[in-house]
Amino acid sequence: MKRLLSCCLLMFFFPVFAQNDIPPPHPVLPVPTQRQLDWMSMEMNAFIHFTTNTFTDLEWGTGDEAESVFNPTAADPDQWIQVLKNAGFKGLILTCKHHDGFCLWPSSFTEHSIKNSPYRNGDGDLVREVSDACKKEALKFGVYLSPWDRNSAVYAMPGYVDYYRNQLTELFSNYGPIFELWLDGANGGTGYYGGANENRQISQDYYDWEHTIKLARSLQNEELVIFSDDGPDIRWVGNEQGYVCETNWYTIDPDSCHIRRPGFEKIIGTGMENGSDWIPSEVDVSIRPGWFYHASEDSLVKSPERLFEIYLESVGRGAVLLLNIPPDRRGLIHENDIKSLQGFRQILNNAFKTNLLKGAKVSVSTVRGNAKTFDSKQLIDNNQDTYWATDDSMTTGTIEIDLIEEQTVNYVVLHEYLNLGQRVKAFTIEVKKADGWIRVAEATTMGFKRIIKIEPVTTNLIRVNFTEAKACLTVSGIEVY
Repeated sequence: MKRLLSCCLLMFFFPVFAQNDIPPPHPVLPVPTQRQLDWMSMEMNAFIHFTTNTFTDLEWGTGDEAESVFNPTAADPDQWIQVLKNAGFKGLILTCKHHDGFCLWPSSFTEHSIKNSPYRNGDGDLVREVSDACKKEALKFGVYLSPWDRNSAVYAMPGYVDYYRNQLTELFSNYGPIFELWLDGANGGTGYYGGANENRQISQDYYDWEHTIKLARSLQNEELVIFSDDGPDIRWVGNEQGYVCETNWYTIDPDSCHIRRPGFEKIIGTGMENGSDWIPSEVDVSIRPGWFYHASEDSLVKSPERLFEIYLESVGRGAVLLLNIPPDRRGLIHENDIKSLQGFRQILNNAFKTNLLKGAKVSVSTVRGNAKTFDSKQLIDNNQDTYWATDDSMTTGTIEIDLIEEQTVNYVVLHEYLNLGQRVKAFTIEVKKADGWIRVAEATTMGFKRIIKIEPVTTNLIRVNFTEAKACLTVSGIEVY
């Protein structure tokens, strides 16, 4: 009797043990850090360009602007944040100091600052106001601190690096938490430089970024990501038109494009399939032709339809969108910009309102070790931490969807499980019609979120064929709209 009970227990528990004993795939290196994954999940952030340029009608100030020109009459960061939140942005990056060197906070290290402007009678601190407004509405706050300073008398001299780090310390010690530090690629050239009015150039290693980055990390929590042309955490996309290339690898060799070497735009635009470092791309673009507000551009605000196209070509290709929305001379987001953002949000909501997979049947060609933990259900559980996986030897596979009844399909959305690295190199999408399977799309990389827009087609059967990958498949989600 005792032996029989033991055998029954073994028979009962063995299938469960076998199911749970299937190991996950080995990672395809490099893999992202948690802060990079958290940043990628934000999808859309806003840029706010606001300084003396807003009042001088320039894009790049020369550094000799009188502080008195900065005088917004009705600045309301709460309005900015409400507009951005309603449009679906998760974070904001403020140009705390642009190339002209004017500081939107009362810096102790320069007189070229808001403290010497008429704003709030010299007691203004827009960095504080924006940071507080973000906290109230649960938007994350980031800072742009231009390395180039056309006002500083010590720029391009040894003392400027300490000056820059002192200002960084002010921002990172008094206005946190900060989720992103944005570092511009413009470095050196003509400027006022405290009255010198000359051209100053810098050497490649002038800023000693290694130690400045260590300082920044020491002053903030693990969430902080740092942007520049080539990282260390996120990279420029190589253009300011609002798109990332259809092939979008998250990995690059940073040394290949350091300080904008020839051909670096192509490298950072597509990434490198076998790059040494995980440095995903951020797509920066302005809602207007310029980065700062100009009344002459009030009629040139990008339309809701154009913003939706930008979304599909940035977020829809696995990148994060950073859309610039500059306040006007009142210190408010202009009505035309608001109207366009509202229209964009409406298009976005309508396009992705109803996931057609509710009630559908989803099957896959193969399951890793026949384990339930890696089966087709992981694709539709709305959990980014679970995923369908294939055996190590299987670098191809198929997801088939039965919508039960015919539906009009416009978009297929796919998510790769990136904790184990980026794998997918090519895939196609087919739909079933009366005369058989018809290919409606083909693509290369997938990444965090890949939105495939297809010509509207009515069908009840959809098939995604993964035709090439660097290793076995790990797909965390699929949606159909």
